[in-house]
This record gives sequence, structure tokens and C-alpha cells, in this order.
Amino acid sequence: MSLADPATGLPPNAAEQLPDDVGTLKRMVPELLASCHEHRRDNEALRHRIEMLLRRLYGPRGERFDPNQLLLFAEMTAGQDTTTAPTEPAAEMTPKRRCRPHGRRRMPENLPREPMHHELSEAERVCLGCGRRRIDIGVDKSEQLDYRPASLFVVEHFVHKYACPCCSRWPVPGQGQQAHTAQESEPMPSRQPVPQPPPPSDSLPVPMPPSQLLDPSQVVIAATKPAMPIAKGLPGPGLLAHLIVSKYTDHMPLHRLERSYERQGLFLHRSTLCDWLGACADLLRPLYELMVSAVLQSRALHTDDTTVKMQELVTHLLSTARLWVYLGDAAHPYNVFDFTVNRKRDGPERFLANYQGYLHADAFSGYDGLYLPDPRTATARIIEVACNAHARRKFYEARGNDALRSHQALAYYRQLYELERAAKDFSDAQRLQMRQDLAVPILGQFREWLEAQRPEVLPKSPLGEASAYALNNWAALLRYTEASFLAIDNNVAEREMKRIAIGRKNWLTVGSPRGGLTAALLFSFTSTCQRLGVEPWAYLQDVLTRLPTTPAGQLGDLLPDRWQAARSEMKATPSAPAGEKRASTADSDT
Repeated sequence: MSLADPATGLPPNAAEQLPDDVGTLKRMVPELLASCHEHRRDNEALRHRIEMLLRRLYGPRGERFDPNQLLLFAEMTAGQDTTTAPTEPAAEMTPKRRCRPHGRRRMPENLPREPMHHELSEAERVCLGCGRRRIDIGVDKSEQLDYRPASLFVVEHFVHKYACPCCSRWPVPGQGQQAHTAQESEPMPSRQPVPQPPPPSDSLPVPMPPSQLLDPSQVVIAATKPAMPIAKGLPGPGLLAHLIVSKYTDHMPLHRLERSYERQGLFLHRSTLCDWLGACADLLRPLYELMVSAVLQSRALHTDDTTVKMQELVTHLLSTARLWVYLGDAAHPYNVFDFTVNRKRDGPERFLANYQGYLHADAFSGYDGLYLPDPRTATARIIEVACNAHARRKFYEARGNDALRSHQALAYYRQLYELERAAKDFSDAQRLQMRQDLAVPILGQFREWLEAQRPEVLPKSPLGEASAYALNNWAALLRYTEASFLAIDNNVAEREMKRIAIGRKNWLTVGSPRGGLTAALLFSFTSTCQRLGVEPWAYLQDVLTRLPTTPAGQLGDLLPDRWQAARSEMKATPSAPAGEKRASTADSDT
């Protein structure tokens, strides 16, 4: 039990409970200062709200100055404008925080330039003094940043058809007759012989007899039309890529996109846009499965889940579904999402059925079955790595209940995170050595302190629950010190869940389980592009164009990291000038 002084919030023997370690005491000071600053900020906010409430209840509603109000010191304000507001007292001399520059910056070189020359007409160039024509003596150059809104456009595909004039009954174009332009599909010629006018020249080939006519499919051929992302569909790859990026990167719901397209003169119903997104997910599914198989080869995975509302197909009622994220390691830099209609353990068990390695996750009981040892080998296929940020957050939330002990626990975590920040640029061997030499002793002291404080705090108090959480998961919390590629927390996966949290505030729900799977698949590509620094529209537009004709064995070239490497290599390879090419050809000929 923790007995605290109501005046100070600290126990009567607080000095005796302070640790003897100077390093821990030094780390407690910043934590205490941060807590005091936060409490002061909260008190100022509450005081301001109370003042506003009291002013609304008892104070005057208007804030205008009454000119009929008598002045107490009228002689001091003679000749001055009394309507001006009194000057505020000088602010305290505090060091100003260095701000980022906010002036005009140089325009990026990668933006396209459109020159616009402003010239005088011939009449305006005439000199008023002598009547001669003024000459151009130079220009003043300035840059202006402008914007051209994105717009829809129509691509007209003209598939040209060709026929042999000798083997077919098609009329041969003469001197005054032009060839057919295949604007629209025309019917195939009949197999019955049709009387034709004699050719204008004896040099033309003689038509074959009717008995020797070939099949129309062999006589008439047409140019090959490239495969579309949606067979016989209206949208092109650029529009589909814009639709995916708008919803799953910019979080634009379909009803807003519907109004956006309508402002451009074309009405596209949101159900049509939804069908297009589903078709894109079906087209990208082989590439998504390739990403999943690559992620499952990682040495360590990060995973987390969040809720999303799903509308039932029959009853139209809302239920709570789940979106899960699995982040691969540096050798497999892909973020893949999965969708389940509930939070049962079936989702992680199905997705991680063939995975073997470390798993960064929170203490969700649904993961417990994954960490059980295999009865045949007596070893666990998946090793748990707990999140120290979760454990630290529980001590942070217990500051109002037991300030001294909570800040001491936060001081231990401050030491651990300072070590991780200092080792950010270390090699794998150096990071592992640092953790074994410095982090493991601190964790040992932290556990001894937790064991000593357990009998003195209530089990159901915030600090008691925080201590129990840390001790119950201690082996998993300590596991990051066993390998250099493991992380101290699972914050990278939790940050990825913000993408879903922001999106569901806009599009609110998923319409069906198929809609949830579509969202998970398309989120995987937009999230991976953001992780790798790839422009998502350029990637999706190119992939949706090439994917219908890409063989299954070459799908790996369309993965985001390989696509980015190929583009970078293409830009880095300079094209040789035409003169150099001709010279090399001449040398090879000789």
C-alpha cells in the first residue's frame, strides 16, 4: 500500500526510498521536470476554461469600449486616442526557440518549367524621341509557382485492320480512293463472291477464284491492342492509380471522389468506383501474395491490429472487424495488411502458419498460441518479443497515483532509450555488444527494483498493474538484447496503424468482407510505397499498365523495392549522344 501526503503527493519517507544510483537519480530529474511542465500546462488550460466559463455566466457579454464611461485619469489621456488597447506587459526574457526558415525558397529543379516571354509590340517599341525602333538589350527573369488541377481525359484507341487485296473481296483503293480507317469495327466480308470493278492497272495481283478463298480470320488481321487493367472496362491505369492513392493514401472517401469527378463534367457513381477498386485488388493479388511470401521470410516481424467498422450484407448492421499489419525486416521491406471479421486468434495463426522467427507484438492473448513449443521438436517456431513502449506507457499513466515510484521506473526506461538512440548508427556487432554490456545490467537493476516495490503497492492500483505487466512479460521484454536486429519496442507497427485511424474517420466503414480484403490489399501497396519513399501514383500507374501482360515468373520485378531500383538505375545511366553512337557503329563496321 502506498501512503502519500495529500499536500505534496509524496510518501512521508520519500527521501529514504530514492535510489542510491546517481545515474538513475539524474534520469529521474528530467522525468520530474517533464511531469511538472505538463501539470502546469494542464492547470493553465483548466484555469483559462474556468475564467471563460465564469465570464460567460457572470461577466459582461460585450467587449466593446463605452465612450460614455468616465475616465479615472482624464488629464493623462488628453490628446491621445483612448480607443487603442492597452499595451501588454513585456514578455519574460526567455530564449527563443530556433524556428525553421519560412521565407521564399528556391524552386525545385525537378519541376517542369514553362517559359512565358513578355514583349512589346512593334508599335510600342518606337522611340518617342527619334522615332527609331528600340532593340532588345536583355531580360529580367523571375519565377512564379502555379498549379494546374488534375483533370480527366479520354484516350481513343484506333485498332487498324489490314486485308490482302488478292485473297479477299475487299475493293482495292485506287488513286482517288483512300484506305479504310478503322474507327469502328466493321463486319467481316461475306464468303460469297461479290462482283468487283476491274482493277485500274494490270500490275495489281489477280484475285483468287472463289473456290480458293481463305478463311476471313486468315485474310484480315488487326493490330494488337494492349491489355487493359480491367478487360473491356472504362478506366485507364492512370485513373485507377489516382483512385487508389486518393482513398488509401489521402483518405478521400468515394462520395467525395464522386463529387470531384462530377465537377470535371463526368458523373461516376460511387458503386462504380467501388467495383473498380475491387477489380484492381483482383489484378494486384498475385503481386500481393508475392509480397506476403517475402515478408514471411523475415528474421523478425512487427505486427499490430486496429478496429474498423464493417456493414453486414444482410442486416446492414455494423460490426467490429480488424485490420492487421505485418512489417518485414530490412531485407524484405514490405508492409502487408490482413483483414478479419473479428479479433480471434484464427487471423494471426492463419497468416503466420508458415512463419519461423521473432515476432514483435503487444501482450494480446491471441498471440499466445503462436509461442507454444512444437511437440515434435520441443522448440517454439515463433519467439515473442514484447514492446517496452507498452510497459513504459503504463508507468507513465500511473504518475498521478504514485509519482515517486512512477518517475523512478521512467528513469530506468530513459536510460535504455538513450542507449538505443546512441547506437542508431552502430553496426550489428557493436549494437549487440552495447546491449549486453550496458542495457542488460540496467534491466537487471530495474527488475530488482520492481520485485522490491511489489509488496508495497496495491495490486489493482495503476502502479501495481504496471509492475505486474512488466514482470509477467519480463522475458519477452528482455529479448531484444539477444539479437542486434530486434527493436526495443513495437512503435513502428503502431505508427502504421495511424493510417487506418485517419482513414476510418473519413470513409467510416467497409461495406463487406470483400471490401475489407480489398482495403487490406491496397493498403499494403500504398503503405509499402510510403515506407520506401516511392511515389505511389507513378508506381501503381506503371504496375497496372504492365501487370496484365507480365508473366508469372517476372512478377518479382514489379515489387516496389525492385521497381524503385530499376527506375533509379535507368535515371543514373546516361544516354550517349548521337555522334558518339555513330562513331562506335563506324568503328565496329571497320
